Amino acid sequence: MKDVIYDEFQNKVDEVLIRHANLLDILSKMGDAASKTNRAVVKSITNCGCVELNVAKVDIPEDLSYEALKEFKSEHLQGKPCPACREKIEDELGKLEFYIAALCNTLDINLYDVILKEYKNISTLGRYSLY
Repeated sequence: MKDVIYDEFQNKVDEVLIRHANLLDILSKMGDAASKTNRAVVKSITNCGCVELNVAKVDIPEDLSYEALKEFKSEHLQGKPCPACREKIEDELGKLEFYIAALCNTLDINLYDVILKEYKNISTLGRYSLY
């Protein structure tokens, strides 16, 4: 069922994208959407304050096993985006997804296949995928 949703979304993007339908426009709009997504997240921290960012260097012992590495993961975010910030972030993420689908259409790539392939990669490699 999920593949149908992705396919329908990709088809709808192909149907409605008219003004910025060439590859260069799509790439620049995708970059713009990514920047605006980043900015929306930053503003939730700096302007609204609904999310707090507390980061510091984490000292990891040299002889630490790979399995124990996750224990040193920093929980650096406190709070959750308020409804207004969440809506803005979701809007910007939606635009980013739109241009990702547009890029897939332009290059004749199926978005669901891309997601499925990446899912298989991270499922197969697990923590060794090093994301």
